[in-house]
Amino acid sequence: MNEPGTPGQDTKGNDGGQGRDGRPGMSAGELIERLRGPLSPGRRLRAVAPLLSGLGGGAFLALLWATEPGPLPGRTLWAFGALLVTSLAWAVYGGWALVRRPLYAGEQVVAGWLALAAALLTTGGTAWVAGVRGAGLPVALAIGAVFTAGAVVLIVRAHGRRAALRRRVRELR
Repeated sequence: MNEPGTPGQDTKGNDGGQGRDGRPGMSAGELIERLRGPLSPGRRLRAVAPLLSGLGGGAFLALLWATEPGPLPGRTLWAFGALLVTSLAWAVYGGWALVRRPLYAGEQVVAGWLALAAALLTTGGTAWVAGVRGAGLPVALAIGAVFTAGAVVLIVRAHGRRAALRRRVRELR
């Protein structure tokens, strides 16, 4: 590679079509091919899924809550409220992920934290109900542990992906 400042190079020493590491830069076709995955219809549909399920679940819960024939016990009101908030949080996330293009690693981190919050809330609620009833506590805790572990795995992977992308951005600057 020639010294910086020689003809055909910019002030950073980059040779016209070459990147910092000396490899040829991407052509327009290669760039479009690389972006095809993040902008694909499948990726867009995966963003629509939490939006629709959150809106549908929230609407169903609100309708069910509103049509109860009599007053509900306090615990049931709290359960309905918590499930409604969880559904609406997924709907907000789905809308946010759908509006942003492409789906970035930051959205994966947010989704992971939402999943963890929902898993912990559900585990706590089912464990509390099982404890009050005096039966099923080990099963409730075991199932909750599986969902919580899955959410933690999602968070760790999302943070790793985001950190790798941030390192790559620093390298390219």
